Amino acid sequence: MKRICSAIFLGGVACSAHAQSSVSLYGILDLGVTYVNNTQTGRAGRGLTGGHQFALTDGTSTGMSGSRWGVRGVEDLGGGLKALFVLENGFNANNGALAQGGAEFGRQVYVGLQNNVGTVKLGRQYDPYVDYLQPLAVVGQWAGYMGTHPDDLDNLANTNRINNAIKFATLNYRGFSAEAAYSFGGAAGNVTQDQIWSAGAGYSGGPITIGVGYLNARDPNISFFGNTPNKGGVTVDNMGAFGTTTSAQMNPVFAGYASAKTQQIAGLGAAYAVSQTTFGVVVTNTRFESLGSSSGPNPLGYTGTAEFTNVELSVSSRVSPTLLFGTAFDYTKRNSVDGDGGAKYLQLDFGGDYNLSKRTDVYAFAVMQRASGRDSLGQPAVASISGFSPSATNKQIGFRLALRHRF
Repeated sequence: MKRICSAIFLGGVACSAHAQSSVSLYGILDLGVTYVNNTQTGRAGRGLTGGHQFALTDGTSTGMSGSRWGVRGVEDLGGGLKALFVLENGFNANNGALAQGGAEFGRQVYVGLQNNVGTVKLGRQYDPYVDYLQPLAVVGQWAGYMGTHPDDLDNLANTNRINNAIKFATLNYRGFSAEAAYSFGGAAGNVTQDQIWSAGAGYSGGPITIGVGYLNARDPNISFFGNTPNKGGVTVDNMGAFGTTTSAQMNPVFAGYASAKTQQIAGLGAAYAVSQTTFGVVVTNTRFESLGSSSGPNPLGYTGTAEFTNVELSVSSRVSPTLLFGTAFDYTKRNSVDGDGGAKYLQLDFGGDYNLSKRTDVYAFAVMQRASGRDSLGQPAVASISGFSPSATNKQIGFRLALRHRF
């Protein structure tokens, strides 16, 4: 039986050892053409110029779904108890390279147990904040990674997962459910160093869906931004400019706050469906606290707390069983840090998704963003649509047309 199942598995088909146990292969391919204007062709502070860019890109960086393949399994242990596991690899379909900083199973990898109370999972996972808030934001519906908030500052696009985590999820009870997760920092002699904890809860019933979530990351430059093989957090070279080893320092919206001792993200989201139209709102608050700690570089000598408040309003309509359109307005405001006056970002999202079949769809969306004030790098704020190089000016427009297939 083991030989038969192995052969079937290698051929990409699910197999079952018996009626209540199974192992299956699944995946997504998401490839499309993207366009962005005003991308930086110089270095910050050294005479930036803007240029237009067309590229074939994977959904990981700009699209609706990061390309992936995975294996999931369930084994019935009897008495209502089940063992389960997931191994999920992310990759760039346009060149075959590993995504998520080069991790073999960078999207998620965990093993767990489930009974009639809930599920416990151990490994690299999505945090509860993302589990409950992302489905209510346009990034989790029709706008893709480009449609998330500037530089994904509140992690709704799940740019950063959590390692070394234990997560408990309740079963759904009359529409209510909840989760909690704890990620061990692993530092000898200091239990709280590099630790992450998160909690979330939600309700879904009739036309109403509500989700709340919270995440607390200690030493986020190490525990959160630098938790994959090719990510080492934000670095600084001898010229005082941010390096290029991770996604964080390419993000002028918040990269300058790498010295924060703690990052806290809290969010509330709700959706209300009327016939084929859904109205949504998501509000998040992201705080980089105790700036100037030893957790990361601080070339501008920041102190205190950098706080971002974000409000997203959206509406989507399924005009037919196969066609959906959506639009959203997003407003982000940061407080003044050491008297810099703060920053503001305005963003408009437009998108459409057409299903060719149950497993294949074609989608398109456009994002327009405008910035004002001063960003975290101490320079006049530039627009920075998630997934692209920051703009050379305070304005930026991005567009994507793509094909997605699930198996």
